[in-house]
Amino acid sequence: MRRRPPFHARVAAAAVVLLLLSPAPTSQFGLGAAIGAWINGAPPLSPSPVSSTEQGRGQEYAALQALKAAVTEDPRGALSSWQGANVCAYRGVYCSASPDGAAATVVAGIDLNRANLRGTLPDAVSLLAHLTFLHNRLAGAIPDALRDLQYLTELDLSNNLFSGPFPASTLLIPSLVYLDLRFNGFSGELPPEIFAKNLDALFLNNNQFEGQIPEALWSSPATVITLANNRFTGPVPAAYGYGAGGGRVREVLFLNNNLTGCVPEALGFLPSIQVLDLSYNALTGHLPGTLSCMSGIEVLNMAHNQLTGELPDFLCDLRRITNLSVSFNFFSGISQRCDQLAWRSVFDFVGNCVPGRDMQRPQPECEGFPGDGGLSCLRIPGARPVGCTEAAVSIGVGVSVGGLPFGLPGVAAGGVVTVTVP
Repeated sequence: MRRRPPFHARVAAAAVVLLLLSPAPTSQFGLGAAIGAWINGAPPLSPSPVSSTEQGRGQEYAALQALKAAVTEDPRGALSSWQGANVCAYRGVYCSASPDGAAATVVAGIDLNRANLRGTLPDAVSLLAHLTFLHNRLAGAIPDALRDLQYLTELDLSNNLFSGPFPASTLLIPSLVYLDLRFNGFSGELPPEIFAKNLDALFLNNNQFEGQIPEALWSSPATVITLANNRFTGPVPAAYGYGAGGGRVREVLFLNNNLTGCVPEALGFLPSIQVLDLSYNALTGHLPGTLSCMSGIEVLNMAHNQLTGELPDFLCDLRRITNLSVSFNFFSGISQRCDQLAWRSVFDFVGNCVPGRDMQRPQPECEGFPGDGGLSCLRIPGARPVGCTEAAVSIGVGVSVGGLPFGLPGVAAGGVVTVTVP
């Protein structure tokens, strides 16, 4: 998985990442200038006006000091430099020019990932109005105050010790396009609303999320969605819709969950898919012929499932395939075309039930597997095979964000499926 470049390599682009500069709200640190004391009966002098730059810097100072106070372990002394008013000199704090071209700078990022800190994320972090990422080893729950970061476009909370349900406050960050919650301890079910967000990338892998994956998944405009290494159950969502952005997804990772059922036919009609990983689940049945429609697929991994039948030519005729794995299933045969891929180390089929081939399952294990009775997993009973350009599939999935309904254009909410075969 390609990771985002570190922030210090992106500071020069902050004017692009930070879309707007909000007017700084009144700071509590400006109140002291307005408080006078009567000395010898003389009224106080009028306080000097506090500039918006000073107000903003005071808020940033308050936020960083609150974060420092919330840290319970700092074994490397990473926060020892967090003293004084010059917050841009703090270790791990990155500043950039204001996006409006003003001379003032703003705190745009915090990267203390290697500091091995322990602590929590305080509400005061919402005072860092131009923060683009935060990468620490923190714990606890995500504060609701994150919703106040109205200009935040990228939120990276990966590799922390956060826990609790999916942080609902992230759904209310209006400008968010990149959300990374990988390698935490989040649990519970995913809200369908996350797939209504106008995200470009969504990383939720290596948590403890459970329940069924919402069918709204395919309505997301994100190009990369990772759900791997969680505890999801139920079927792979079969619904998708081009109208809401489902045609943009290039990479989807479902591996290492507890997904069951068949490989949906609809996956074959994802027009831009390049990487699809369904490995380490409990999927069953035959592979649908629609997978031959994935003309741009490069990596297709279905290893370590319970798939059966013979591997057809169409699977190994995918033009751009560079890595095809169906190892450790219960396939009983492979086509000549797949044989050719195996010689090129593109195709991996070890641990199946192919007679006369090396590195297959023991015969008693193959005979004892119940399989699916030779029936293929068709989603449309009795329908004749459809060509890649002949099928028109549309799904409407009703979700909402902030009370506003979300659905596909021209399709009523609630999951209406239309399949047209000329």
